[in-house]
Amino acid sequence: MAEPDKRLEQMLIKLRENDLRITPQRLAVLKILAKSKGHPTVERIYDQVRIDFPTTSLATVYKCIVMMKNLGEVLEIGFSDDSNRYDGRRPHPHPHLICNCCKRILDPDLASLKAMTLELSKETGYRIESHRLDFFGVCPECQSKGK
Repeated sequence: MAEPDKRLEQMLIKLRENDLRITPQRLAVLKILAKSKGHPTVERIYDQVRIDFPTTSLATVYKCIVMMKNLGEVLEIGFSDDSNRYDGRRPHPHPHLICNCCKRILDPDLASLKAMTLELSKETGYRIESHRLDFFGVCPECQSKGK
């Protein structure tokens, strides 16, 4: 099974476990979240869902994303300008690399992050429940354009 298909199935299992309906619109939103590598906004997901379901409202998409976020199946990446982005592929806390120019978001793998989290917890006595680690810079494409 391909990775997006596997991720979609995990989200569908979570809906079933919580006795939540799998409507065609919800399924469309989940498919987009499962396959998207670009951390889309709600508006971008809405635009894609409306291709197949033109009567779907923006509120329906928001409700679906909030529901999945509350189930721990979507990670929200909040920004001060209210352009929140969503990650359905990797819903657990992980670092992000964000371009200041084009707003592209990448998911770097940092092997040392788990060790750092454990060390921080041990040193402070905190039970770390979540974290957010974002790096901001200019991506290679934007650099080549002189930005």
